[in-house]
Amino acid sequence: MNRTPHVAVVGATGAVGIEMIRTLEQRQFPVGKLTLLASARSVGKRLTFRGEEIVVQELTTESFHGIDLALFSAGGSISRDFAPAAVKAGCVVVDNSSYFRMDPTVPLVIPEINAGDALKHQGIIANPNCTTAITLMALYPLHKAFGVTRLVASSYQAVSGTGAKAIEELERQVRQIAAGEPVTREVYPHQIAFNVLPQVDSFLPTGYTKEEMKMQNEGRKIMHLPALRASVTCVRVPVYRAHSVAVSAEFERPVSLEAARAAWAAAPGLDIVDEPAQSKYPLPLAVSGKDNCAAGRLRLDCALDNGLSFWVAGDQLLKGAALNAVQIAEVLLA
Repeated sequence: MNRTPHVAVVGATGAVGIEMIRTLEQRQFPVGKLTLLASARSVGKRLTFRGEEIVVQELTTESFHGIDLALFSAGGSISRDFAPAAVKAGCVVVDNSSYFRMDPTVPLVIPEINAGDALKHQGIIANPNCTTAITLMALYPLHKAFGVTRLVASSYQAVSGTGAKAIEELERQVRQIAAGEPVTREVYPHQIAFNVLPQVDSFLPTGYTKEEMKMQNEGRKIMHLPALRASVTCVRVPVYRAHSVAVSAEFERPVSLEAARAAWAAAPGLDIVDEPAQSKYPLPLAVSGKDNCAAGRLRLDCALDNGLSFWVAGDQLLKGAALNAVQIAEVLLA
């Protein structure tokens, strides 16, 4: 790839697109030129990059001529329709949607775990699901130490994972409740303010949701563990930003807290916040806007053989999306 690549951000005006632009600037990625692409309704909007205003252009199949790298975050149907055109134009695509994740020809990459897979791409590299990425940042170091075989997890997912309208819905409902007004809803099937919803994404015939199965399916691919088993319950909570996950994992080899903490301490991109006696543990408020994930509440699992239980939190717009995509681009450049 060109050492100062011409970069495009697809879905530039969305929450993740804006974070991608900010992350490129913050990490001083050597962008030669930046092109911002979005749907027709966003054309003409201006976004700032390195102190300069850049006008958003309409995404078409002809948008990618001369572009070296495209970061996609505009939904699966957009990736399906436009990523092949980008590849045909000679562009490398890092895709944040779920569309290509389980395609056997497309690497699914968390750079701290399987950076080498990115170099085997055929034009497209997939970014994992946000909850999966945050979970694996804490699980993978333990896997390297002890060999994970299965896990049971519950996620506590922020409304920003659904999009800007969901943030507005939570804000509106809080105001309505405070004013004693009837609560209105458009995004979620139930009130989200002061409530939790045990549904993220649509249900499958098994009773699990699509989101819940991503932990097992994507975890197998990223960690190269085809036999990994994961039973997950994904829950939407009235938090604006950052996901948290409670994990109980079983391992092949005997575990110890000392070795587990040492594995975490050596892991890139992971902070340990684990002083429960002082009420210090990872909080979504504390990791919002932060690149690193945070892990804590580490303990020997009392129900599993060779088991560890822990809590991990991370900003799903960053490590769960924009930051991970830019890190993949850094791997390609290196």
